[in-house]
This record gives sequence, C-alpha cells and structure tokens, in this order.
Amino acid sequence: MKVLLVDDHAIVRDGLKRLLADLGAGPILEAATGRAALDLARAERPGLVILDLNLPDLGGLEILARLLREDRAVRVLVLTMHAEPLYAARALKAGAKGYVSKAAAPSEIAAAVRAVARGEGYVEAKVAQAIALGVGSGARLDSLTPRDLETLRLLAQGRSLSEIAQALGVAYKTAANGCTQLKEKLGVSRTGELIRLAVELTEPAAE
Repeated sequence: MKVLLVDDHAIVRDGLKRLLADLGAGPILEAATGRAALDLARAERPGLVILDLNLPDLGGLEILARLLREDRAVRVLVLTMHAEPLYAARALKAGAKGYVSKAAAPSEIAAAVRAVARGEGYVEAKVAQAIALGVGSGARLDSLTPRDLETLRLLAQGRSLSEIAQALGVAYKTAANGCTQLKEKLGVSRTGELIRLAVELTEPAAE
C-alpha cells in the first residue's frame, strides 16, 4: 500500500519510514506541510495517510476534511502530540480511521498502522478511555467546528488575524468574525482571554 507521511519534523518522518519498512509498507511518500500533502495526495492517490495535526500552514483537521472530500477511499491515521479527547473525537468524527499520540509505544503505533491499513479503526487505549469518559467534551467545546479548532490552533501559535485568514484561505473579515463567534461559544469577552484558552486547549497533554 502506498503511504503518505505528513509531518513537519524530518526526524519523525525518518522514524516512521523505518517502522513502515519493517511492516513491509511502500512506496512511502513524505510531506512537511498541509498544502504539499494535498498536492501529493491528488497526484499519487496513497491508500494510507499518516497525518500530524500540528502543521505550519494548514491544520490537520482541515487537511483531513479535504483529503476525504477528494478521495473517500483514503484511510487516515492521525499521529500527533495532541492526546486530548476533544481533538481525537473530532478527528474520528471527521473520518479518520485511527488516532494515536506520538507518546505511544512503537508497538502501538505499528498496531494502529496495521489496523488502519486493513480498513479497521484504531484509537490509542488512553485516548479511547478519555473519550468514553467524556473528558474535555463540555457543552461549550461540543459547539466548535473543525474551522474553529484550526483558528484556536493558529491563535495559540501567536498568529495575527491576517495570518489566520491567509492560512484558512478566507477574507480578513471572515477570520475576524470567526474569532468573534469563538468568543461567544467559549464564553469569553476579550481577545487575550481567547488566546489564553486557545493555548490551554491545544497544548500537548502532559505525560
């Protein structure tokens, strides 16, 4: 099966390539940005995409949605630092077949790759337990859309409204209105409060 690795860290991609080689996967394609990943996916039609959520341009949830719009048959395994159940639940709802954190043991990542390549679902045990317990899925967070989550990710990185608009491919006014709606959804009134909350919601979970 042709595999596309999407991660902006070369050392992570190298480690995954070794793991995939041991599993007999190939050929293996690589992308360091969301846009490069989408271009490669259109040109090469991989059967499996291993996707990080935290990329320098487009966010993983946005890439996931675009991948599946263009090829419903592609199987996506999310492999990310985000172990929060909020992100896992949204990724799975959006169509990802599997979700594993980078803190997982290599054997668990390999098990996830095998399962997703077969078309089966796989969620890291501790993440699945958190989802089942409803951790991090309060009513305010349930109302967030994938674009809301991407906006929060960009805010947490310190991006300006102009940069957020460019990353999302929307007009400045649309990005500004989106932030205003986010404040209403999350019950905050100031931009500083929204940024603080964005950092809290998107930072990797502590081990």
